[in-house]
Amino acid sequence: MIRKPRNAFVVYGLCATAFTGAAAAQESSGYPARAVQLVVPYSTGTTADILARLLGPKLSERWKVSVVTDNRPGATGAIGIGAVAKAAPDGHTLLIVVASYAMIPAIYKTLPYDSLKSFAPVSRITTSGLALVVHPQIPAKNVREFVQLAKRRPGELFYSTAGNGSAQHFAMELFKLDTGINLVHVPYKGLSSALTDLMGGHVQATISTLQTVQPFVTSGRLRMLAATSAERSPAFPQVPTLKEQGLALEVDTWSGALAPAATPAPVIQKLNADFNALLQQADIREQLARQGMSATGGPPERFGELLKSELARWARVVAAAKIRID
Repeated sequence: MIRKPRNAFVVYGLCATAFTGAAAAQESSGYPARAVQLVVPYSTGTTADILARLLGPKLSERWKVSVVTDNRPGATGAIGIGAVAKAAPDGHTLLIVVASYAMIPAIYKTLPYDSLKSFAPVSRITTSGLALVVHPQIPAKNVREFVQLAKRRPGELFYSTAGNGSAQHFAMELFKLDTGINLVHVPYKGLSSALTDLMGGHVQATISTLQTVQPFVTSGRLRMLAATSAERSPAFPQVPTLKEQGLALEVDTWSGALAPAATPAPVIQKLNADFNALLQQADIREQLARQGMSATGGPPERFGELLKSELARWARVVAAAKIRID
């Protein structure tokens, strides 16, 4: 009877691993084979659009192919997102999304895609803080005073947003639920009008991206009561976070890249490595910082976990706050 060496299975295992690794490398070695589209499901000038146009040329240099930003706005992003869900799963069509991606399914029950099953996470790209701001004439210098004021005047204070279902709308409704206050929502057709009326005193508060309200806070036209992020903003280190002011609440905006669900794992790994490499470059990080964003990166799995938690979180907020789209 001939016995196999004890380490035979180890040898076979090493051979199988080597073969699998070689096959994976071969599968991604030809990528990209042609131009790559970065689909932005929002209009030009938005955060996702800025990111696509910032990273696209860098990716093009790295891959030696054209990388084109393709704006497909409409239906709060659902049109562009749905198009990528149906694209060939070969890594040549990618999707750049922001935090509202995880909010859409909570308010639109019928979508041309599944937010988790239709896509493969590639990488988280950025994180950006939000700011709770009020009109300067509001007699509140911090969150505690603002909450007390709102409780003394239930339904008498108004907050503006860029529209029903916007990120600002969701964030403020979460703040209301956490503090038990009653503020009246005034939706506008765009953030510009929402901030204009806030500075004019027609409404009293809003939550918005820090980079958007920064010049108005600096000039004194708005007062910042809190940063909603985990840490204080480098731009306003004197303003405490919500957590520092006694609220167990943290809200960040974020961006990330997705690929169609069946995209081969080796291609996803290559994409993730290349996105992460760009996000480590000093010039990229500096340009993002000027936009009020921090480069994040990380493995695809971590971004996937974020998506799951965000989808669950905003579904709970919509149900509790009874948010409806007109």
